[in-house]
Amino acid sequence: MKRDGRFTVALIGASGLLGRAVAAELAHAVDARDWRVVRTAHRRADGQSVPLDIRDAEAVRAFLRRETPHAIVVAAAERRPDVCERDPALARALNVDAVSIIASEARALGAWVLSISTDYVFDGTSPPYFPDDAPAPLNAYGRSKLDGERALLASDPNACVLRLPLLYGPVADWSESAVTSLTPAIVASADSSNPSAAMDAWATRYPTYTPDVAVVIRGMLAHHARGATISGIAQWSGDEPMTKFDIARRIARVLGVDAKLVAQREPTDSTPRPRNCHLDSGRLEALGIGRRTAFDTAIARLLARYPALPDTAAA
Repeated sequence: MKRDGRFTVALIGASGLLGRAVAAELAHAVDARDWRVVRTAHRRADGQSVPLDIRDAEAVRAFLRRETPHAIVVAAAERRPDVCERDPALARALNVDAVSIIASEARALGAWVLSISTDYVFDGTSPPYFPDDAPAPLNAYGRSKLDGERALLASDPNACVLRLPLLYGPVADWSESAVTSLTPAIVASADSSNPSAAMDAWATRYPTYTPDVAVVIRGMLAHHARGATISGIAQWSGDEPMTKFDIARRIARVLGVDAKLVAQREPTDSTPRPRNCHLDSGRLEALGIGRRTAFDTAIARLLARYPALPDTAAA
């Protein structure tokens, strides 16, 4: 597996919420003598990342042919359901077409592809969901990610899709995760001059800590480096069910604020979302892959930075 003495990983989308966690995990846990990690980024490219727009097919091909990776992790995507609903062409360009280009070039190079997908490929009516359960996405985001899954595996059945649920972790701003984005409204509601903050209490989510997912991805990469490739569809999820209302109460408790929260018992999002897409993680657990940090522990780590980060949604 090591053509130049090192196992080379191309991490595409290293500047995003998940990509940063994976980059940090590989930087600290991988021996540089054995592994080489090449990062790409689009809007937040820095001295450690190669600038790359995955919608530029020729740029993607040139990058992969230059680096000749053994494995490619695709963490770049359009993951905002409302944006995908308003601009399905953008969703398809990032979540389907770009994956197809990467898959085609990877096949030519003999590289293994691990592409990130979502629990939103399911309709949320019959949890828990196993990898071989029939998908039924409710919105443009879920449809685009499902089409991306199918494009990848049609191109190379040896590739792997990793489905994940609601993610949270170290953020560049509070709006970067649907978990931390609740924080400014929670804090504002504690001010007697401000109204209560309405929080969804209809959909059950399984918030999953990005540093834990990074450990999972490192484990999957290590399996491939040893010649024990994981192919097809795998899933990973946190194991604590909660609504956004539950999340908001935990955030308020950690911050020590007397938040005024109102539970919304019916869906209010303009873009339809599934009610409960709990993903079964048994396939990876059986391989000894995985780590879960308790939500209260993880969110306390993140909120220790409040209010040092900006809230771009409110700006």
